[in-house]
Amino acid sequence: MAELWMEGDRYQIKGVPDRVKLNQLNNLLHDALISTEHVEKCAIVDRREAEQKAASVGFMINKSDIQSIQEAFKNTSISRKEGIVFEGKNYKCIRADKNSIYAKSGHRGLVVARNNTILIVATYNKQMYPSVCVEAVEKLADYFREKGR
Repeated sequence: MAELWMEGDRYQIKGVPDRVKLNQLNNLLHDALISTEHVEKCAIVDRREAEQKAASVGFMINKSDIQSIQEAFKNTSISRKEGIVFEGKNYKCIRADKNSIYAKSGHRGLVVARNNTILIVATYNKQMYPSVCVEAVEKLADYFREKGR
């Protein structure tokens, strides 16, 4: 039997199919990132499976981009020197450490935060403030770290 409880301003459901949980993740991405209007596209990727678990509408990260991001975290000093390839474009790393990667390609940007189990990937464009995108992604990463995910 499903169990329902209120967490913050959203209802949470235990004992329901994964597709419902995916909707919860999609809603979380929208509420925490897209609603800032400074995140263009975003996704949550399972680190172990190297698989996208949730995303903003129409955003699909291919396996090679996931692998590129994971390699960038393994070799942050190389990533800072050589950059990272994402969606077929070379991004120059502004920051690369064990928890976060910030990169830029022209007027576009990439922000990635990670914890033990997931990657949070977000992009922004020239009409958006990079600092707001970074802050939103880092806050969501902190939320997942607090939840132990």
